[in-house]
Amino acid sequence: MPELPEVETTRRKIEPLLLGRTLTRIEHDAPHKYTDTHRAEGRTVTGIGRRGKYLLLQLAAADATEDDLELLVHLGMTGGFRLEAGPHTRVTLHTDQGAIYFNDARRFGKVAVVRKGEYVAFPTLHQMGPEPLSEAFKEGDFVKAAASAGAVKPWLLSQKPVSGVGNIYADESLWTSRLHPAQTRLKPAEARRLYAAIREVMTAAVAAGGSTLGDGTYRQHDGEAGAFQVHHHAYARAGEPCERCGTPIAKIVLAQRGTHFCPNCQPLKPR
Repeated sequence: MPELPEVETTRRKIEPLLLGRTLTRIEHDAPHKYTDTHRAEGRTVTGIGRRGKYLLLQLAAADATEDDLELLVHLGMTGGFRLEAGPHTRVTLHTDQGAIYFNDARRFGKVAVVRKGEYVAFPTLHQMGPEPLSEAFKEGDFVKAAASAGAVKPWLLSQKPVSGVGNIYADESLWTSRLHPAQTRLKPAEARRLYAAIREVMTAAVAAGGSTLGDGTYRQHDGEAGAFQVHHHAYARAGEPCERCGTPIAKIVLAQRGTHFCPNCQPLKPR
């Protein structure tokens, strides 16, 4: 599933394609899934932002009596934008300069139009924690919250302590910080290591354009793939030697998610 690095890369790639364009029509066949998209028609895209794993297209009001709107896009597991329609095209954004197509083979993606900043209908977005590479992500606040947290990987995946960290980058950050994914109630030194690891891993992954896994579903409209997968130390490396100690990387299921770690470098400590 695309996480912050993949979504940020997508944002940068589609910005030249949509910024300043007027959405003339949004076409799809699932109004229960892609909601209130008609409200965007006739609006001009004035900005393309990102919050965690969500793309936020800012739509200017036609006049002072109308609300500013946002077009929210969640890529789900296989969503992405293309310049040509295909068998998995779910939503077509018609603009005054041509069309852009949202493809999604597994249909877990979401597209919706809301009043700017009103995310109550999207609980994860509504309650999302700070961006990991922003000044709002403060080490002190993270250390304090981690002291009473449950199993650390599910805690990260909740998006509440920090936004945009999913399965891949949780495993990588925990490997980097030498923490077991099921460790609870982190001590201050552990939480500080994890805080630094999240920022380090996310910075590198964004610079590499994210991770394209074996199924190849994550690619940009120009066909470009991510490159960070060659730097994975834990994720999807079950049975391979740990790059620190040589112990085979283990895989368990934690909170219904496949989880990879080094049993030697990341021991579970009693608390």
